[in-house]
Amino acid sequence: MDNMGSTSSSNIGQLYEESMRKIQEGEVVKGRIVFIDKDFVMVDIGYKSEGQIPIHEFQDRDGNITTRIGAMVDVLIERRDDEGGHVVLSRNKATQIKAWEEIVRVYNQDGTIEGKIISRVKGGLVVDIGIPAFLPGSQVALQPVRDFDSLIGKEFHFKILKYNRKNGNVIVSRRVILEKERAELKAKTLASLEEGQIREGVVKNITDYGVFVDLGGVDGLLHITDMSWGRISHPKEMFSNGDRINVKILKFDPSEGMISLGLKQLVPDPWTQVQDKYPIGSHVQGKVVNLVNYGAFVELEPGVEGLIHVSEMSWTRKIRHPSQILSIGDRVEACVLNVIPESKRISLGLKQMEPNPWESISEKYPVGTIIRGRIKNITDFGIFIGIDEGIDGLVHVSDISWTKRFKHPSELYKKGQEVQAVVLNIDKENEKFSLGIKQLTPDPWKEAPKKYKVGKKITGTITHITDFGIFVELEEGIEGLIHVSEIGKDKGKIPVDRFKSGEEITAKVVNVIKRERKIGLSLRKLEEDEEKRLLKEYSSRSNQRFVAHNLGELLKEGLEREELKDKKA
Repeated sequence: MDNMGSTSSSNIGQLYEESMRKIQEGEVVKGRIVFIDKDFVMVDIGYKSEGQIPIHEFQDRDGNITTRIGAMVDVLIERRDDEGGHVVLSRNKATQIKAWEEIVRVYNQDGTIEGKIISRVKGGLVVDIGIPAFLPGSQVALQPVRDFDSLIGKEFHFKILKYNRKNGNVIVSRRVILEKERAELKAKTLASLEEGQIREGVVKNITDYGVFVDLGGVDGLLHITDMSWGRISHPKEMFSNGDRINVKILKFDPSEGMISLGLKQLVPDPWTQVQDKYPIGSHVQGKVVNLVNYGAFVELEPGVEGLIHVSEMSWTRKIRHPSQILSIGDRVEACVLNVIPESKRISLGLKQMEPNPWESISEKYPVGTIIRGRIKNITDFGIFIGIDEGIDGLVHVSDISWTKRFKHPSELYKKGQEVQAVVLNIDKENEKFSLGIKQLTPDPWKEAPKKYKVGKKITGTITHITDFGIFVELEEGIEGLIHVSEIGKDKGKIPVDRFKSGEEITAKVVNVIKRERKIGLSLRKLEEDEEKRLLKEYSSRSNQRFVAHNLGELLKEGLEREELKDKKA
């Protein structure tokens, strides 16, 4: 028994000495957790006593314990006491040593290291790779990252750009890895691309003119004109960054690396079927997608739009802009007026969905009909009178009065005034309704040539005096003009004191022009006639006196002869 005991004691002592030789200060060894307290963790490293490590070295940032009893951990032997059997351990320092060893190894072998982004700092992010490393903002990704906070807590592989163990600085990059991966993927993708292929890609960037699609390390442009057969105002109406879409390779230039993509080319062009689907005269339904000055565009199906011109919106209303009756998004029913597939045009009509009131208007109001209505509008060229709902008739200024002179129709009429007029003409094709007011009464000029014959002496009232003559009203609606040359012998002058407006005056008719509604009068002719009359009368009286005188002389001579005869006898 004694021999056995001595043998066991020597073996134990030998094992202890061997463990002492293995466990050296400054070494990193593996140990097993045997006890966890609120202040420390006990770790067995095979020494004669367990070592204590502060509990905070096993807690995360939120204070949670990250280990358990029985777990194996790397620890650094900071100090040992062979006499007392005590040992001082550190998990954090062991982790840093291991981390630096890994950093040096990865850097020398041009490899990558896994790390977790733990916080944001000025100019970049902090990455935990066993020790805190700095990730510059320019090295986070291939494209600038706006929201660094969204990356916190995520794990990635990183390239070590440089390190300084003495200062404890390490700079890492994720972009270098991504660039290498992208270059490899780009070469592989370019080698497999062909025109006409259908490939899956990811929307990478959206612009006003299109979207860039990542086909696998290489970008292609999907132009806005190749997105849809229909109308698109902006690519963002169809896509968002990150969308996965199928596209067709329209054009590929390997030398330039230019790739043109198409999406609408994945489906047939709907315009190839429009003549069969939308025959002329058929009624269709669609949504108003755009309004312009000249009309409204209506989407009949994706990629097919028709135009309702403003002239085809109403039979009776004068539409200046389609917004007067339509809004974007309205559902409308229209009639197909024309289809031109090669020009991708469909003409639609909105008014054709209702009966044309102009078709029956001539039957309802034949020429010569007297109508009564209210004045809707007054313009320089005439007045508009409401006839039927939406239909106005025009009384041109030339058809307002036979005789009245005016500068503007508003001198005679007011908007809203009720008037009578007679139907003169109806032009259904041009949608014009002509009325006349003066035609309600006979034309006083019709009988003027008979009533005021040339040479007739007439009396009228002076209405106004101008530089070129005197206007004389002969009857209501008929005036004559005494031109300045016909006033008297002093041509070109009007005696101011001789004539006054409102006075009666007598003149001679010298001409009547019915077509121009003019009557020429003359005072000079009247005076000349009077002079002739007086001269004639004077001449007549002179002849009478001469004859009487001669007769008296003859009688006297005869008597004297008789007396002489008597004396001779």
